[in-house]
Formats: sequence, C-alpha cells, structure tokens
Amino acid sequence: MIRRTLLMAAAVMAVAGPALAQEVTAIVGGRVHTGTSVIENGTVVMRDGRIVSVGTGGAPSGARVVNAAGKVVTPGIVAVDSGLGGSEVSSVGDDLRNASNTLSAAFDVSYGLDPWSITLPTARLGGVTRAVVVPNHPGSSGGHYHEEDTAGAGQGGFHTPGLFAGQAAVIHLGQGTEILVRPRVAMVAPFGDAGAGVAGGARGAEFTLFKETMAEVRLYARNRAAYERGNLRDLSLSRADLEALIPVAEGRMPLIVTVSRASDILQVLRLADEENIRVILDGAEEGWMVADQIAAARVPVLVNPITNLPGNLERRGARMQNAAALHAAGVVIAIKGNEGSIHRARETRYNAGNAVSHGLPHDAAIAAITSNPARIFGFDGQFGTLAAGAEADVVIWSGDPLEPLTQAEAVFVRGVEQPMTARNLLLRDRYRQGGEGAYPPAYGR
Repeated sequence: MIRRTLLMAAAVMAVAGPALAQEVTAIVGGRVHTGTSVIENGTVVMRDGRIVSVGTGGAPSGARVVNAAGKVVTPGIVAVDSGLGGSEVSSVGDDLRNASNTLSAAFDVSYGLDPWSITLPTARLGGVTRAVVVPNHPGSSGGHYHEEDTAGAGQGGFHTPGLFAGQAAVIHLGQGTEILVRPRVAMVAPFGDAGAGVAGGARGAEFTLFKETMAEVRLYARNRAAYERGNLRDLSLSRADLEALIPVAEGRMPLIVTVSRASDILQVLRLADEENIRVILDGAEEGWMVADQIAAARVPVLVNPITNLPGNLERRGARMQNAAALHAAGVVIAIKGNEGSIHRARETRYNAGNAVSHGLPHDAAIAAITSNPARIFGFDGQFGTLAAGAEADVVIWSGDPLEPLTQAEAVFVRGVEQPMTARNLLLRDRYRQGGEGAYPPAYGR
C-alpha cells in the first residue's frame, strides 16, 4: 500500500512539474514602458499573477518565453470615469444610475457589476485591464451622462437627484466571475452648473449645502448612540448616506468632483481646504487656466484631452492643450476615454496620443493611462506599473500603443493570458460564414 501511494505521488509530481514551470512567464526583447521609465530590450518575468522582475536579463530557466522583439510592452491601461461592467445598452437598463428618493451617497455600483458584460472583452482588446467604475449623475463629464437626467428636475415632474451620485469601484477585466478589485474607492458629486441645479439653481447654494452636509455627517459620527435613541436633531440625509459619507468627511475617501469652469475649480479647491477633504477633479476643461493652483493644492485631475469645443459656457475655455498644461504645472493627470469609457474604452490610448500631439510628453501620456490612475485611486505600485510585486497586467503591442494602427497582440490580466476575441469579432466571423456556426459562447468572455 505504501509503495503504491509513493508511486501515485511520483506520478502526480511528474505531471505537475511542467504545469508549475508554466506558471513562470518571461516576456523578452521588447521596448518596455514600466509606467515610470523605458527599458530597451527588456525582460518582464511573471509568476503566480505578479511581476517578479523587470530588467534587461534573460528569461529564468524553465520559464515560458514570449518573444516581444520589435514590439512594445506596457502595463495594462486603466480606464477612469468608466461604466465598464455596469452598463450595456439602454434596452437592458443601467446599473450606474440611481434614481432613489432616499438614497444618494450610499449607492454602491459594485453590487451591479456584470462579469459577463459584452463591453469587457472589447475594451480588453484595446489593452484595458482595469477600470474605475463610477455612478452616473446629472452633470457628469463622462459619456454615460444623459442630458435627460436633468430634464424637469426640481419642477415637480421628475426626481431631483441628491448632491452625491454614489460610490465608485475598481474592477479588473480578466476572464472569470469575480471582477471586483475593491468597492467604495471614491465618492462622486457634481459641481458647477449641474451641482447648482441640484442645490436649487445657484453655485453658492450648493457649496453651503455641501458644508452643511459635512457638518451633519461629523455630528452623526460623534453621536451615533444618540442618533439610535432618537435624541439627536433631525438630519437631512438617511442613516445609510450618513455612514457612507463619514470616510469623505474624515479625509479617508476621495471625492470625485465633476467641474469644468476655472472659477468653479478654484472654489472647489477652497472648499476642500476648508473642509479638509480629498478631491479629484473630473473634467476640468478650463483647468489649464488655473493649473498652478491645482498643482499647489496637490489635487489630481481626470481629463479628456480631446475636449476642445465649448458645449456650454462652462467650457468656453476648453482646449486640446489642457492635459499638457496641467502636466507641465505638476498636476497628476489621468486620461479618460470617450462616452464614459464604456463602449469606447479602447479609445483611451487614442486620447493619450492626441494629448501627445498637443504637447504632452510621450512618457507622461503612457503614465496618464497606466500608473497615474492607480496612484490617484490608492493603488500605487499594485497595478498600472511594471515593477516587482505589482499584479501582472501586461500588454504586448505591435508598435507604439498611442498610434491608432497599433494593435494589442497579447494581454495578460493578473498574469493570465486573455483570449484575443470579443463578441463583435465572433459575430463578424459567424456571419462571414453565412450565419452558420455556434452562437458566441458566454458573450465572448
């Protein structure tokens, strides 16, 4: 019996040996953009979902070798201000939009994420491996904002949204059923025209309402027991919203502030200083006009660098040099995709390329879609960079990833190579064959 057991164990080890060896993958010979620097003829070694080393040496003995000679290797792209995994098409609803009369800040998008979303593999083909998924709110500068959300607001015929849209989450785009990386990474709120509309029509009213809300949250946090006994004065928010806002009031959770006009940006910076809260500017189309002040306040910006037309008077100073000017002033920027980074998330790299054509250094543009987003949302060194210990989100490109004709040739998420297909490609291939063949399995995931 003992001899038989030993023979079985030896057989298992013989089978397991090659499989274990395949857990080490070395990408060799490529031009490696780490997210902070560039290594020519570099080698990226991955094991167990993480990066072991990045340098110029050869592949470790027994490693699976991926030849990237003549190609470019980068961290996976991080889509910010995104709706990936939370929105498909209008006919099937939108789990990013909260229309509750009693819930605002406590709305948590992480509970509506769909790992089978057909948008995920399409974005992945464009090198996107992570996303910061944000809730919708009237006034959002992301493309998932709908003008009709504000129609009739405050006129008795439509729900007037709360001051807060809810809480954002970070996901990965790898295959599998568990895509959530971390929920509740930031709170979202509109300022400028949209925020003024929520507060009754005037910017000053919104700022006063926000300060009163923070005062109520701090009062509640100090007197939870009294609140439970009913011995605390009436508060304007629900208990769930009050609880959700405590990390914001204490400076532990950043507030993503949608704002465009230069004067509004300065008032948001003043508010953040007075309330001792952390803010992330979203949009900031006129940010270039007050770039030095933004940099001095150490406030990061989520920017769409191709916004150059004043869709309204809030954005009359929009220009395509915005990203370059903010970077030159020392602001940490993250470049956004188009249309809320859902169906067009793959265009994030195109926007970065446009920013380069208008003055942003190439290396800064790569950082603005990889390491900077991770840094802004508290994941510095965990992903978005090619460095020892980081999760192995790696993309091999046929050329410069900021050039439109370049294609992603291999995508790794957490060290696992992903299929280079998506539902749209499967449907294309099916109908090229006259409509015959199997229906795309699992939505192309």
